[in-house]
Amino acid sequence: MGMEAKRKMRFAMVCSSNMNRSMEAHSLLGRAGLDVASYGTGTHVKLPGPSLHEPNVYDFGTPYNVIYDDLRRKDPDLYKRNGLLPMLKRNTSVKLAPQRWQDNASDGLFDVIFSFEERVFDLIVDDMHNREQRMLKNALIINMDVKDNHEEAGVGAKLALDLCQKLEGADEDWEEIIDDLIITFEKHHKRKLTYNMAFY
Repeated sequence: MGMEAKRKMRFAMVCSSNMNRSMEAHSLLGRAGLDVASYGTGTHVKLPGPSLHEPNVYDFGTPYNVIYDDLRRKDPDLYKRNGLLPMLKRNTSVKLAPQRWQDNASDGLFDVIFSFEERVFDLIVDDMHNREQRMLKNALIINMDVKDNHEEAGVGAKLALDLCQKLEGADEDWEEIIDDLIITFEKHHKRKLTYNMAFY
């Protein structure tokens, strides 16, 4: 086994607002010792409000604790009941604020970019193709659709961890094993995965 195979992989977890699905996965992968970051692809961070037509909207970069205080001031009972306050509390223990995928060029390269929604996957693929490719270093982009609720985010995070650990632990480069790995994963977990490749 060459030294290259021993290099630690870098993982990015991406959903729309960098609040629930990507943060649940970021938290879990981080605790498992993987090198992980997380992002959202939306224009703004959107969280459910008192009605469907009144979401809470914030800019990316607004610290999780600021959003937490804002919601607690607005309606502590509602946001505790719908799980937003506990979720934001969890997020503050992982990092400072939601980050936007499209603004992350200075964060360096990722080996694996994992999304939880087809629309997010498409935005990442487009964004990677629009970037200037200088290094010719390839990145694997994987999507697994996960409903945006707390329970499903927990399930999705465990599945993402399973797949990322298999990629991290493989002796060969991911290009050699990805087809077999995905077929086995889909059979075992009864989840459909989509993947693509991009270059930095």
